[in-house]
Amino acid sequence: MNNSDNTNPDNTNRALSMKGKTALVTGAAGGLGQNFTQCLLEAGATVIVSGRRREALESLSASFPEYASHIHVVTMDVTDEASVAEAFDTMADDAGIPDVVVSNAGVATSKKAMDLTGSDWDRVVDTNLKGSWLVCTEAARRLSDLNRGGSIIMISSILGHRVAGNVAPYAAAKAGVEQLTRALALEWARYGIRVNALAPGYIETDLNRDFFASEPGQKMIRRIPQRRLGQAGDLSGPLLLLASELSDYMTGSTLVVDGGHIQSSL
Repeated sequence: MNNSDNTNPDNTNRALSMKGKTALVTGAAGGLGQNFTQCLLEAGATVIVSGRRREALESLSASFPEYASHIHVVTMDVTDEASVAEAFDTMADDAGIPDVVVSNAGVATSKKAMDLTGSDWDRVVDTNLKGSWLVCTEAARRLSDLNRGGSIIMISSILGHRVAGNVAPYAAAKAGVEQLTRALALEWARYGIRVNALAPGYIETDLNRDFFASEPGQKMIRRIPQRRLGQAGDLSGPLLLLASELSDYMTGSTLVVDGGHIQSSL
């Protein structure tokens, strides 16, 4: 892409277009996953939605009737190597190997570190960190075999940069996701595969809305420099930047989208 062309808004819009691209969104049935799916569909991509619960994925797919021919459902457990490989075989047959991978599947727990069990730790770290590694390496392997580049977007968190109470395995996993992003970016640049991370701050969802309406939640919001929670749509622009050719010279980077939260004073 000729950078001098970017001064023309029409050229910028074309560069942001995802027409002709296929994108995979893991953990697609969750709140952020649904927004990422909608964002990519509206930009023109064919989107493969994946997760463990097929019924939830089918419901998500049905919520976009206008894009029925551009959305595919694939069940996948990101913590299971065989499940990931099988899911990519299905993608290859149904929609093609994705050019864009949004590694969004994640879980969390809220326990003090001394109250955690080994299974608590494994559930969070295996899903958030090991799952990202399994999905992204499978995608990269298939893309490199096809001699194709692509864009991998890890969904990290500001908790990969700063910590809060009762989230030790989640914070550790997200810090690992950030370092994994840099390591894979270094290894895969030669294949034309870019690896970047998107690190949201506190985003309002159905799961946390009641908490943030409470006094402790309102107190937390007052610590965010912009004095508001993020909305899922606040992530759409950064996601499209990392997915599109406008970020062709970006790899190993993290975009933090948090209203300035990690810059707030200790």
